[in-house]
Amino acid sequence: MEFTTRVTQLLAQHPDVLDNPSRVTMIQEGVKRREAIVSANGALATWTPPESTGRSPKDTYIVCHPESEGEIDWDSPNNIPMEPSTFDMLVEDALAVLANKDRLYVTDRVLVADPSFAMPVKVVSDWALTALFTDNMFRTVPAGIEGSIFAQRGFTLLVVPYDKLDRERYSGRLRKMPNGQTSNMAVAMDFDRRLGIVFGSAYGGSVKKLMFSVMNYVLPAEDILPLHCSANEGPRGDIALLLGLSGTGKTTLSADPRRALLGDDEHAWSDNGVANFENGCYAKLINLREKKEPEIWRAVFHEAPHLDHGAIVENCMMYPWGDFDVDDERYTPNSRASYPLSFLTNIKTPPVGDHPKTILFLAADANGVLPPVAKLNAEQAMLWFLMGYTSKLAGTETGIVDPVSTFSRFFGEPFMPRNPDVYASMLGERMEKYGSRVYLVNTGWSGGPFGIGERMDIDVTRSIVHAALSGDLEDVEYEPNTMFHILVPKSCPGVPSSMLNPRNTWEDKDAFDQRAQKLASDFCRHFDKAYGNKGIDPSVIVQCPGK
Repeated sequence: MEFTTRVTQLLAQHPDVLDNPSRVTMIQEGVKRREAIVSANGALATWTPPESTGRSPKDTYIVCHPESEGEIDWDSPNNIPMEPSTFDMLVEDALAVLANKDRLYVTDRVLVADPSFAMPVKVVSDWALTALFTDNMFRTVPAGIEGSIFAQRGFTLLVVPYDKLDRERYSGRLRKMPNGQTSNMAVAMDFDRRLGIVFGSAYGGSVKKLMFSVMNYVLPAEDILPLHCSANEGPRGDIALLLGLSGTGKTTLSADPRRALLGDDEHAWSDNGVANFENGCYAKLINLREKKEPEIWRAVFHEAPHLDHGAIVENCMMYPWGDFDVDDERYTPNSRASYPLSFLTNIKTPPVGDHPKTILFLAADANGVLPPVAKLNAEQAMLWFLMGYTSKLAGTETGIVDPVSTFSRFFGEPFMPRNPDVYASMLGERMEKYGSRVYLVNTGWSGGPFGIGERMDIDVTRSIVHAALSGDLEDVEYEPNTMFHILVPKSCPGVPSSMLNPRNTWEDKDAFDQRAQKLASDFCRHFDKAYGNKGIDPSVIVQCPGK
């Protein structure tokens, strides 16, 4: 019997199902059932078990079917295969658990704001807060959904966040933890049978990122490129995409008062243009500052009656009188808030736009050897897209005493399941087809590495971003950097010319050369390890720094 039929039977036979309840009902249920506490400002505060304060990448699986296994890069450490028989067991256990719950919540939503390829997703859970999370994060079903290419290929997600699996039953099937026990949680997705399960993880991001992985798998087959990025639109309708890993300034730079925000996390680029996946934001709260991030701050911490609010504050310190302390990371540094895009003031509705005029790759280079800005041709852009480079900083993790090069393909590796040449070639094709410009922007260090040089001034970075988006960098003169295979401008409005060549900013030129060579070697090593057997086009391979 098909999974969807089994789910339909479960919902038909269960004595108490709230089918697409109102937002107010979901909030009321979450509070009444003590899943959350009403904070002083009206947001809902909740705390998850320690193992659910973040994603569980080692417990996240993709079901491996003979028909589709060739489409997935199983060499990626994030693509962990699961036998169909194990997934069948998870389905049986999830359905049995849900059948015994006193009340179930069902939400029908979609991902992607373009109705021509919106993906229907039905979420079934025993947890009211899960339903509210999907209301914050996923989109309402648009009129004309029957015209979507996915109308008859929707996805179903079963979520039992606080139940655990029988360790003995799954011995040899799920991962063995360092203490020798079998894991009792699983986040699994079956692309072929269009079903996902979150079992034992109460982290909201498990629901969100599972569905992002699904979209990042299904869209390329429809000639649509999924991108882990922010997107905004200028007054003339010009779309910009900003890609970057944590700490590169993606959220800060995309929140430009002169430009309307489409979204801050994931978008699809089709022949129609760009469309946001989501209805909301899932923002990190640690050390959030109202002055630096006023839009996020207001979205989460504005005062409203709790039935009108509905932001979910996850794992953030809260005092007995209901005020939050975003600087207290004793429970986790990964405190989060989920809220709808409508809580922001400067958003585009609906969050769709034209083809991107400008694409920015953000890298916080703690080595201090990349220029503040560089232009990339199509092959160079494909290479830097493949690498997704930034740096971990000394002191941010135990044992790190020097900047460590970090690479995450497409700036979102854990959620890009297909073979890497698929995403890279699609980017290059779209750049050529739609004339998109790509710039590499270093938001890291200048004048030396972390500990010696200084962080790029945010005003300088904003000047660079403005110059890139306004077209002021189109007609300036460039010179090639042969080590990193990028094109460095000789001038940029608002930026001292002496800064544009990073070697000029170092007192010790020999130290710069050594550091630059080390970073280029890091690129070479990672590229050979990750992509040596992936059929990457030779014209892209030669653009790897150090080659």
